[in-house]
Amino acid sequence: MGRVSHRDRRLRIGPTPTPPLKGRGFIWAMALALPLPAFAQDQDEAQIVVTGRGLEAPPGDAAYDVVTIGRERIAGTASGRLEDALRDAAGLAQFRRSDSRSAHPTSQGITLRGLGGNASSRALLLLDGVPQADPFGGWVAFPAYLPSRLAGARIVRGGGSGYAGPGALAGTIELESGGPAQLGSLDLDALYGSRNSLDLSGVGAATLGRGFVTLAGQYARGDGFTPIVERSRGPADRPAPYEQAAVAIRAVTDLGGDTELQANLSAFTDHRDRGVDFTRVKSEGADASLRIVGKGEWGWSALAYLQTRGFASGFASINDTRTTATATLDQYAVPATGIGARVEIAPPMGGGVTLRLGSDLRRVSGRTEELYTYVSASPTRRRVAGGESLTLGGFADASYESGPLTLSLGGRLDHWDITDGALLETPLAGGAALTDSRFPDRHGWEATGRAGAAYRLGAVTLRTAAYRGWRLPTLNELYRPFRVGADATAANAALDPERLAGAEIGADWRPAPSLTLRATGYWNRLTAAIANVTIAQGPGTFPGVGVVSAAGFYRQRQNLDAVTAKGVELDGSWSAGALSLAASYAFTDSRVSASGAAAALDGLRPAQTARHQASATLGWHRGDAGASLTARYAGPQFEDDQNTRVLKGAFTLDATAALPITRHLALQARAENIFDAEVQAGISGPGVIERALPRTLWIGARVRL
Repeated sequence: MGRVSHRDRRLRIGPTPTPPLKGRGFIWAMALALPLPAFAQDQDEAQIVVTGRGLEAPPGDAAYDVVTIGRERIAGTASGRLEDALRDAAGLAQFRRSDSRSAHPTSQGITLRGLGGNASSRALLLLDGVPQADPFGGWVAFPAYLPSRLAGARIVRGGGSGYAGPGALAGTIELESGGPAQLGSLDLDALYGSRNSLDLSGVGAATLGRGFVTLAGQYARGDGFTPIVERSRGPADRPAPYEQAAVAIRAVTDLGGDTELQANLSAFTDHRDRGVDFTRVKSEGADASLRIVGKGEWGWSALAYLQTRGFASGFASINDTRTTATATLDQYAVPATGIGARVEIAPPMGGGVTLRLGSDLRRVSGRTEELYTYVSASPTRRRVAGGESLTLGGFADASYESGPLTLSLGGRLDHWDITDGALLETPLAGGAALTDSRFPDRHGWEATGRAGAAYRLGAVTLRTAAYRGWRLPTLNELYRPFRVGADATAANAALDPERLAGAEIGADWRPAPSLTLRATGYWNRLTAAIANVTIAQGPGTFPGVGVVSAAGFYRQRQNLDAVTAKGVELDGSWSAGALSLAASYAFTDSRVSASGAAAALDGLRPAQTARHQASATLGWHRGDAGASLTARYAGPQFEDDQNTRVLKGAFTLDATAALPITRHLALQARAENIFDAEVQAGISGPGVIERALPRTLWIGARVRL
């Protein structure tokens, strides 16, 4: 038999309106130009195979805990949502258990390994090399992603991303767009579901000359469910509808000399409602990127991208009997922009050595514009807060392979700037400003890196790694106060970057090509962890937020001394003909170290961090026919930093089925949360419980060419 590379042993899972977005003219002009490179080539020339991918992951990644999720699984969940597919890797969590149909968008940051969170992502999410976190808030706009256009996802648990970029405290999630080989010529899905829900999606790919073009679109809407559980709700509560759409176009063409040009353009819009009056939410955005990849003897890549985002959200206060809702805040505009670039080279080294060198830059800017302090149902004050940040870094990543041994060593040095921070609060009736703060510019350096080793002993591969990562506070954390129900949280312009040090040890066992088992134990310590720290309980008037009622708590974002997380991750996959089974389990023991104003949190568990998480999917597929059953468990977790409110554990079961009618047409059926389990997503101060998605049934058809 030929030699099996370490990288082949990675676990695989699954076979109020906002203002116009800046830069949109450039983006739409680029849309017209996207297909041109492919059409410009001589159609009669010999076909050149282009991949649409970046540089290959280095061999040294065999030393780390890597999980890959295939295209069929990403596009084949019962929900049709990317966030649901990513949860196949146990330990991956959002701040709330709700998905992007009912959760508030600002609660959808991603993290791994029980590090907790405050809605900003502690994992680095990339799409074709471009960072995806919201430039202002760090959350993830999941409706922007069309699962059917993706070729796969690659999840690296553990910090210190090295060549992938800064921001990977808990890990890195790399999404990769598909080409004709993965997407086929045409794939259309139409499903109708519970509560008058509609989900339409389509993706097409065409080879044109010496390249290809892909086009994908998705539309989803639903009347929604009432988020507040029946025993807690009142006349003020009602269903929370949603309407979302996204489109993406991509062109890839050969430039000759083993070089290809990749151009991406995408846009999305997302309207949600939180189930009471005055709580409509709107998100929109557009992204454009150009990447040139050289895959000759000298590998190299150059990437440039532009992101624009707009966001608006209303907030309300509900009385204790939940009979009336009163507007408390109108966050009517949150424009934000992200712009960046990246260059890297992979020179030929020989002797089993692989090297990647490069530099990346990301600049984000944004502000929130809000109306607040309502009197007789009308706002009396206006707030504008925001700023800019810039990160410029250089990196080197080396791998060494010799027989059964693989070594990895990488590092990066980043310089960061936080500038132009400001908070202005004025009375709408005119007069002097209530608050006019200009925060000092700040800057600093961060050195991070990772090192690991893997050693193959027959069917077993032993591995160990250590790493250090960091994350810059988001503009949202630095400058924007917010409310959830009766609770109010103040911003903190003096927040320091978060820094993580960690180590892990693991083993991969592959006794047969169809069976892979993986176990990893880890220890992480996150210093200067940003958390929402409870300062006092209402009633009262507090700095940065104003009035808090007796039912609410006053909090402020602060740097805790540390969060320490220890845990074990178990993953496995098996296949036998048409049958397949994938399972994942994560145990996490996380504790807070705190002093000063946060001393009461010392020794407690971080909010929104479950001790146990598990997922398993049993599938059967033969041609276009197939069925799957997915079970998930999320253990109890605390809603608040003081560990006084507990969200119960939840077990859910999802199912999908497809039955071919003709060569190109198949019927589909999907079921989410089959047993209608109560998945608690939040508990407000007075003990009002919000739930995630109830049982949802779908029926539809699929056309595939």
